Amino acid sequence: MIERDHPVLSVGAQCRLLSISRSSFYYASKGETEMNLDLMLLIDKQFLETPFYGVQQMTWHLQKSEGPWPLWGRVSPKTAMP
Repeated sequence: MIERDHPVLSVGAQCRLLSISRSSFYYASKGETEMNLDLMLLIDKQFLETPFYGVQQMTWHLQKSEGPWPLWGRVSPKTAMP
C-alpha cells in the first residue's frame, strides 16, 4: 500500500493520505512469547470445560496446574482470557 521509494510522495505524505500515523507504518509487532502461548492454550482448554470460571477461579486453577507459570495476582491472566 505504501511505497517506500515512491518517486513523488514521501512516506509521511502517503501516511497522511491514508489517515494513518507514520509510527504505525514503521511498527513491527514482537509476537507472543512461548510461555504466553502455552498459557493461552491452557486457559482455552480449561475455559471449554468450565466456561463459568472468572478471573479469580482461572488464576487459582492455573496456579495449581503444572508448568513454569509465574505467581500472579489478578492482572496477568485477565489479559490472556477470552
